[in-house]
Amino acid sequence: MKKQLSILIVVMGLFLVPLQTSAQVFGPISYVALGDSLAAGQTPKREIDTGYSDLIAQEIGRNQPLAFYSKDLAFPGFTTSDVLERVQSNEAKPLLQNANVITISAGANDLLRLIKADAKSGSLTFQQIPADYSLNGVRKNMVTILSELKKIAPKAQVYVMGYYFAYPHARDSQKTGTAQQLNRLNEILGKVAKEADVQFVSVDAAFGDSATGKVPNPADVHPNVEGYRAMANSFFNVYAKDAMQVTKNEIPPANPRTFEQIMQQQSIEKDTEESAVLPSSLRENEFLALAELKPLI
Repeated sequence: MKKQLSILIVVMGLFLVPLQTSAQVFGPISYVALGDSLAAGQTPKREIDTGYSDLIAQEIGRNQPLAFYSKDLAFPGFTTSDVLERVQSNEAKPLLQNANVITISAGANDLLRLIKADAKSGSLTFQQIPADYSLNGVRKNMVTILSELKKIAPKAQVYVMGYYFAYPHARDSQKTGTAQQLNRLNEILGKVAKEADVQFVSVDAAFGDSATGKVPNPADVHPNVEGYRAMANSFFNVYAKDAMQVTKNEIPPANPRTFEQIMQQQSIEKDTEESAVLPSSLRENEFLALAELKPLI
């Protein structure tokens, strides 16, 4: 009798324990992409086109009701301090409060601006102490960003995007030190995400350190659409355990826009109801400042 009772308890336990097979959000999806130029979809030619967030939104829309999608809170060159400021802005709150899926790309610019890359010689140089200081700043800012999101968007499932090795064209002898710093960045992002009970999306395995086919411009750290597809599919490895994947034939036709074209569009929309909900900082001053930016993420 005791043996039968034990078996019954075990069987009941199997039904009572929830099976966590994915981090997928069910029902209508409201998706907001936060962060730097990777979230915005910057190309290796310093234009804006289809990025990983666009591909994520597209694939979700193929499989689930997609109620809303925005990448208006993403901007090229943003550091973790910039992203924190954007999250805390009045313009961001209406977007974030209605989101139930949020992705964040933040941290690379804190580090990459300290790395001197010579495309001609293939050399990479940086100083360790400033890099250590910068990575500690990433940790602190990301803790605050995730804490703020918990307050503003308590129902949202948050996904912190990792980074790939951004210098595949560098000489092999020059890659190790920089790769170690990017690995440290990913470790910090992963640890902070775990402590905040949100999801971390690792993308480095989809690139490796020689992904010249995904990061084609030796003088620029941004991926092409195939690189963005790899990032989107890395997200779906976590979100849906491979049940969703973006295939090559699902990539939309190229439709790049220069920063000048985007600036003109913003100017046209400035007095309309649509522009009223866009972050005011995505106006002419920021796009004009891009002319002075180095090829950061």
